[in-house]
Amino acid sequence: MKKITVIYPKPPTEIIRLKKVAAYCRVSTKQEIQERSLEVQKAYFHESIPKKPDWIFVGVYADEASGRHNKKMKDFQRMMRDCRDGKIDLILVKSISRLGRNTVQLLYACSELNRLSVDVFFEVEKLHINDPEAIKTLTIYACLYQNESQEKSHNVRWGFRARFIEGSSGFANRVCYGYTHDENGKLVPDPERAGIVKEIFAWRATGLSLRAITAELKEHGIPSPRGNPVWHIETVRKILNNEKYYGDVLLQKTYVSDYFTGKQSPNNGELDKYLIEGHHEGIVKK
Repeated sequence: MKKITVIYPKPPTEIIRLKKVAAYCRVSTKQEIQERSLEVQKAYFHESIPKKPDWIFVGVYADEASGRHNKKMKDFQRMMRDCRDGKIDLILVKSISRLGRNTVQLLYACSELNRLSVDVFFEVEKLHINDPEAIKTLTIYACLYQNESQEKSHNVRWGFRARFIEGSSGFANRVCYGYTHDENGKLVPDPERAGIVKEIFAWRATGLSLRAITAELKEHGIPSPRGNPVWHIETVRKILNNEKYYGDVLLQKTYVSDYFTGKQSPNNGELDKYLIEGHHEGIVKK
């Protein structure tokens, strides 16, 4: 009698693919930096991610930057490049606001990460971007965080202007070439450089052009404010047009014209300016 043995198929060996996991952290305010918030976030991820047996810890990407424009978030850009190179499968982030406060740029980045099959998990909101319903929730949260950021920015600007009106703004005592601070933080002429400022004004008063003044400064071996042997014409122009040299201060000469980029533009009548006369000792006569 023939012997028949049934040979059952073996189940395929399951290949466990380890997930490459990174984390992203960001702080933007001096208060956050002073409270060592960035170090706390980084330490948390350095401790928690390696504990997962099926995760490979790629690293922590961290920025000290505003979340309004992600081009200024250098480690964020480095992380995106690594995602495009296939080095990351999952990114852990404390909250949506840490990834950015510009709704359009945030959603665009998440859309690209989705196309790259890179998931992002926001721990506070408990949200994965690979969830089909996540984009709706993400949009709502992002809009709320952007609105909150804009409101804070508005309040900060209002505070600046209130201090401008009171004459108590710290910007009034910001040092420029030829000045230093006394023991109380007030502007006083710098003995070494005040004489150079006087020479620049004197040369201009005799009719020398800006280019000729830069040549005189070079010939006399006087380094520029940044220590360069050659002065830029624009540097001389700014000195000659700065009211601080005759003791006054004009506040809000520039303003933030674009919230998302933080771009500063000259204030040519768009906002009020605030003139404080006789604020400090002048180097030249008005």
